[in-house]
Amino acid sequence: MISDRDLARWRLHSQHLAAPAADAEELVRSLTAVQAENPSQSAWAVATRTAEPRPGDLAAALADGRVLRTHVLRPTWHYVHADDARWLIALTAPRVLPVFDQQLRPLADRMPQLTDAVEQVLAEASDRTRAEVGAALAGRGFELTGQQLMLLLGRLEMQLLVCSGAPRDGEHSYALMDARVPADPARSRDRDEGLAELALRYCTSHGPATERDLAYWATLTLTDARRGIAAAGAALASFEHDGRTFWHAADAAPPAGPAEPAAHLLQVLDEMYRGYQDSRWVIDGEGVVPRARETAIGMALVDGQLVAAMKRTVGAKAVRFALQPHRALTTAEAAALEDAAGRYGAFLGLEAELVVAPEA
Repeated sequence: MISDRDLARWRLHSQHLAAPAADAEELVRSLTAVQAENPSQSAWAVATRTAEPRPGDLAAALADGRVLRTHVLRPTWHYVHADDARWLIALTAPRVLPVFDQQLRPLADRMPQLTDAVEQVLAEASDRTRAEVGAALAGRGFELTGQQLMLLLGRLEMQLLVCSGAPRDGEHSYALMDARVPADPARSRDRDEGLAELALRYCTSHGPATERDLAYWATLTLTDARRGIAAAGAALASFEHDGRTFWHAADAAPPAGPAEPAAHLLQVLDEMYRGYQDSRWVIDGEGVVPRARETAIGMALVDGQLVAAMKRTVGAKAVRFALQPHRALTTAEAAALEDAAGRYGAFLGLEAELVVAPEA
C-alpha cells in the first residue's frame, strides 16, 4: 500500500529533484511552469533540479528569450518556456484576468489609453525596467503608483501584449510579446487541446497529484481539470489513496527507495509545496509540521519530508541557513542537510553555514 512518504519520494523524481534535467531550459519545459516570485530563490529552484547547477544557465535562457519570467497560470510570476507561454496564458487568462481587473478598478476608465501607452513605450525601446516604464508613462501624463504599475504590467502579460525582456544587470525588464515571442500557429491549442496537454504535463511533472491539485495550480475550474484529465486518456494512470484519486504518467512508477540527493533546502514557494493544495501535506507524513499561516520562510526536506523551517541569509562571503526543526534530526539527516547547504552555497559562490536550532 502506498504511503504519504512514498508519494513525496515519487514527486522528488517527477520534479527532477532526484532525477535532474540537463539544463534550465529543459527543466522549465519539463515542469511546464516554475513559481518565480522571488528571482534569487527561484533561480535555485531551477538550478537544483539540473545536473550541473550554474547561475549562468537560467540567466542565459532568460536573456535570449528561451525562458520567460512572466505572469501565467495564477496572478503571480512563473518561469515558462517561450514555446509554451502563449497557449498557457490563453488557457488560464480567463480566470486570472478578473483578479487584475478587480485590483485595477480605479484605472478602468483609462485602461485603453494606458495599454496603448505601454505598447508605445516598449516599441520605442525594449527591455525596459519597471522604473523606466513608469518614468516613460509619467512623461506621457500617466502617474501611477508602484503597485498600480506592477498590476498593469501583469494584466498586459495575461493579455499576451507584454512579457519579460532580457534582464538588465540582474533586474527584470519588459518587452512586447510579439517582438519577444512571435505568434506561431503550430504552437497554438484550442481549449480542449490545451486542457488535455496541461493535465498530462502537470500529472507527469508534478504527479502523483489530484484533480484539485491541478485545478489550484493552473487556476482552472474543477470541471475543466476533470475534462483535461479525461482527455489525456491512456497517457495517465491513477490509484486511490487517503480517499483521493491520484493521477500520474502511465509509464511512471514509484521509486524503489530513498531519493538521492537525500536533502534539499528550498523556498516555501517551491513547486514541492506551492505546486499542490489538496495533497500538499504528503511532505509531512508524520504530521509534525504546524498547519499555521504561511510565512516567507524556506523548507528543509529530507527524503521528501519537511523536517525543518529554513531561513536563508546571504552575506558578502557566506550564506547562512538557519533551521528550526519540527522534530529531532537524526545524524544522517543532519549530514544530508549539511550536504544540501554546501550545494546551495557552491551555486551562490559562497561559503555555506548551517545552523540548527534546538527542537521547538
